[in-house]
Amino acid sequence: MPHAAPLRIVVVDDHVAVRRAVCSLLRSQPDFEVTCEAADGLEAIQKAQELRPDVIVLDISMPELNGLQAARQIRQVAPESEIVFLSQHRASDIIHEALAIGARGYVCKSHIASDLVDAVRAAGQIRTLPGSS
Repeated sequence: MPHAAPLRIVVVDDHVAVRRAVCSLLRSQPDFEVTCEAADGLEAIQKAQELRPDVIVLDISMPELNGLQAARQIRQVAPESEIVFLSQHRASDIIHEALAIGARGYVCKSHIASDLVDAVRAAGQIRTLPGSS
């Protein structure tokens, strides 16, 4: 049986320590490949268009463009990439807006260790289902 290619992931967060921790957690998974990191919404759009990752882990509160604004543009330049938001925000209106944009997951930063791997894997499975791309 052929071995499935790892999920290609871009991690976007303006806080270096958070970005490094997220990358370390994701890289610990044998079926994940963190292909790139970005520090703001503008860079996220550029990397999404250039790399066409399977999944983008995207912070909401960032300089330049916030994650919600960036996600709208990413949907246009890389519609095949799935988005999992990572945020400190728990307000239902922000979560609803994120999901309305087409996010496949929303993980609170306080639950990174327990929820992020599963959220990314679930988004990646949506991406890799036959006929989904």
